[in-house]
Amino acid sequence: MIAMLGMYDMPPLQDANDRFWALIRTHLGFGPDHLTRDADMWDVWLSPDLTFTQTCGMPYRTRLHGKVQLVGTPDYGLEGCPPGYYRSIFLARKDDPRDLDALSAGTFAYNDHLSQSGWAAPLVHLAALGHRPNTTVETGGHARSADAVANGRADFAALDALTWELLKTHSDLSTFLREVDVTKPTPALPYITACGQDAPGITHAVRSAIDNLSASDRKMLHLRGLIKIPAGDYLSVANPTPD
Repeated sequence: MIAMLGMYDMPPLQDANDRFWALIRTHLGFGPDHLTRDADMWDVWLSPDLTFTQTCGMPYRTRLHGKVQLVGTPDYGLEGCPPGYYRSIFLARKDDPRDLDALSAGTFAYNDHLSQSGWAAPLVHLAALGHRPNTTVETGGHARSADAVANGRADFAALDALTWELLKTHSDLSTFLREVDVTKPTPALPYITACGQDAPGITHAVRSAIDNLSASDRKMLHLRGLIKIPAGDYLSVANPTPD
């Protein structure tokens, strides 16, 4: 059995995520004793032994739909977003006065080409404005994209709104960066389980765990509740147009 919460599991959040999983496991009545960390996400997402994890909207709609079950979508209470939704925040250096139109002629840092918030949403947003980044650099993580901008290796990046909130709390990167623009909200990162699992039972366990989290852990993880978002809402989100 595998459980993993690797999407928002930076070191300051790991103890809270451990307690969150312990509550889920208690309500569920089974599952691994500990969260898996430092495993390949695709191996976890596609494992028949998967009990519980979180994926991104773009991997779900492009590769995972039909191979996993949706458990529910966490509501992070993000500004400007309906419950269970999130959006991308375009960031540039504080000493760079260019707007998004001008920045798009520069270098765009992104975490992964299958990321909804770091790649798909910002490229769709730019395309609607008639732009596409002049050059790109793949960083392997949202925080690394922010760091690439802060250190001058890229001109701008797009981070998911929750990651940006977490970095503002747990990192000094926000002292070097400013918000430039935002994308429209899309369904946030869903919790999933393997096709052979009892998805409704896991949904109930997760919802109960969120309700029973301490106020401090709920605040640290930004968890407000669990939303049921249909698969079709994920599948209808636009992908970037290939070059």
